[in-house]
Amino acid sequence: MLNLLRRITQEVAAAESLSAALDIIVRRVRRTMRTEVCSVYLVDPSSKEYLLMATRGLNLDVAGSASLKPNEGLVSLVGRRAEPVNLEDAQKHPEFHLLKGTGEERYKSFLGVPIIHHREVLGVLVVQHEDKRRFDEGEEAFLITLSAQLASIIAHAEATGAMTVFNKSKDITHTDLRYKGIPGSSGVAIGTGVVVYPPADLNAIPDRISDNPQHEIDSFRSALEGARTDIRKVSSRLSQHLSSDEKELFDVYLKILDDNTIALEVEDKIKEGNWAQGALRQVFLAHIAQFNMMDDTYLRERASDIRDLGCRILSHLQENSPNTASHFSEPAIVIGEELTASMLGEIPLDKIKGLVSVMGSGNSHVAILARAMGIPTVMGAMDLPYSQLDKKSIIIDGYSGKIFTNPSEKMIESYQQVVDEQKILEEEFQTLKDLPCETKDGHRMSLFVNTGLSADIGLSLDRGAEGIGLYRTEVPFMVREHFPTETEQEQIYRQQLEGFAPAPVTMRTLDIGGDKALPYFSIEEENPFLGWRGIRVTLDHTEIFLGQVRAMIKASSGLHNLKIMLPMISNVAEVEEAQSLIRRSYMEVKEEGYDVVMPDVGVMIEVPAAVYQVKALASIVDFMSVGSNDLTQYLLAVDRNNPRVADLYNPFHPAVLHALRNIVAEVKHEGIGLSVCGEMAGDPMGAILLMAMGYDTLSMSSTNLPKVKAVIRNINAEQANDMLTQVMSLVHADAVTQTMTRLMREADIERLVRPSNTNQSIH
Repeated sequence: MLNLLRRITQEVAAAESLSAALDIIVRRVRRTMRTEVCSVYLVDPSSKEYLLMATRGLNLDVAGSASLKPNEGLVSLVGRRAEPVNLEDAQKHPEFHLLKGTGEERYKSFLGVPIIHHREVLGVLVVQHEDKRRFDEGEEAFLITLSAQLASIIAHAEATGAMTVFNKSKDITHTDLRYKGIPGSSGVAIGTGVVVYPPADLNAIPDRISDNPQHEIDSFRSALEGARTDIRKVSSRLSQHLSSDEKELFDVYLKILDDNTIALEVEDKIKEGNWAQGALRQVFLAHIAQFNMMDDTYLRERASDIRDLGCRILSHLQENSPNTASHFSEPAIVIGEELTASMLGEIPLDKIKGLVSVMGSGNSHVAILARAMGIPTVMGAMDLPYSQLDKKSIIIDGYSGKIFTNPSEKMIESYQQVVDEQKILEEEFQTLKDLPCETKDGHRMSLFVNTGLSADIGLSLDRGAEGIGLYRTEVPFMVREHFPTETEQEQIYRQQLEGFAPAPVTMRTLDIGGDKALPYFSIEEENPFLGWRGIRVTLDHTEIFLGQVRAMIKASSGLHNLKIMLPMISNVAEVEEAQSLIRRSYMEVKEEGYDVVMPDVGVMIEVPAAVYQVKALASIVDFMSVGSNDLTQYLLAVDRNNPRVADLYNPFHPAVLHALRNIVAEVKHEGIGLSVCGEMAGDPMGAILLMAMGYDTLSMSSTNLPKVKAVIRNINAEQANDMLTQVMSLVHADAVTQTMTRLMREADIERLVRPSNTNQSIH
């Protein structure tokens, strides 16, 4: 049964269109279950009617036009209940409705199961028999399992607009196709998409129209010969270590490469208009899918050989192709399956209008970088057919997480109003640069910035930052091919300290692990967020920790504005050990003749254990900063980079709010500074609540700073306290945000958070 399910799913996934996929489903299910009818009904997104999209056993002529209203018939009953309906004699059921023209009047038994994707019913899979009999539990379980497997495939096909092709009863255009993601960085971008991808990854290659097919064919032939040469070299080098049977593997590889069948298929795809890399992907993935569907285990395993060969040819193609930056002659919206900081580093910043990543969430590091740079971003767009969007017209809405492809003139005009209003708000914010961040009744808040790049210094000062609340020292480590030397680190840290002197600069010691990896220091773990990361790594490698701390202290010579912060603290012993090493480093630097003072040492509160030990920690440190990103992640047991559960990640969850308020209550009389440096601090709604709780300082990306300052300057402390009181009694995160939105609207400050047009005209 498992093999059968796998084969059907693979066949459907390999189908070239939605119609082909649905036809495979109804044919294979009908044959497998030995039923007389199998049909698929899909929900029309606009009318919510159930359209008969594919069938075997009913009248094929009405497929694509016959439909049931949302409250009509057994099919809609399955959809409304979102659970199977299994009947011995369907026509006796009070909900039965004969769908005219289908010929189903002669069928008695009925089993319908919902096709559900992300809690949304996409359609219903139905099997029917002429005789009166109830489908048994095994048959029902099979259909349920299959529908769950097929849901994401059908969702992806529907998302591309493929469903509209078969809706014969309506005239639907392919404009304004909408996809849902997760807001990554606020703002709106209107432009052309450019797809970027990691090297030698067949699945990630986009389709791209070629204006010189012969050049693409020549490039492919050259890459093919390069792959042949590679195989021969490897075979020759290893021949003395391999048996004759093992050496035959390389002969098989060469035979595949020498077979003109695959090569000609690729060249045919190029002649049809695709570029060489896209044509290679189309052909090789089709062959891989064919091998995966084979019953014979040996032949099925050959799929990995085909993929390996495809990647080898692809790597040669990419060696000779222009670099990523060359695709950005004009500012564009960057699209990728999983955007990374290194990918963005290859593109000139002035060429990036917006970002879209299929994977990741609003708190992925790419999203955090995007907010720092003020680039509208949507993350976690899992159903986006990204490979088809190269050079296509796109709108991204970073406020709501929506993406529109092939937008109509009306849609573009509507969103252009949002862009224009954004510019007006930004000009208004600029006038606040040199004004203090204080409420109408004089309550003062300090606004600091989170930085990681030297370019952040000028931007942050231009926006009125009063200091650095979090300098991410891992960034200089991540952009190198080896650990930076102590001297290199000293020079980097000096830029930050000098740039903000005499204002304080808080430097977090190396925080790697989790979702932050160094290419030259691999940490492979099954559960990295609960593994070796942050202070755990550096205390195990004191040579890294000592070198970094010495570099920090040396860089502060004569400036005396350094503060050191320890990440991922979960117990007092870690702090005491780190403090001992910092004191040792200070004495060593002092003995070398540097003009330095012992820096303040603080901790990040981001692990639940630290929340419950906050009073004990406060007694031995100089300051504390709450990392709301990780604290939210750990309190809610939600991987913030996983788009499947991203909607559960919410810093306004009542549990998070109560933890944040309890931290203040525990340490307010300890005489230490208390700040928040997570993304919640840069959210105006969060900033109001954190100020009311009693936090002294908020640290955020520089692009959010003017917005937060504008909001705080337009309310008084009493209003903020009243807002906090109202939301702390709520038990749902959505209720918190809805209540805060209403209260901010009543206080006339919601207009400062997002352009008003995004709230009313675009849905």
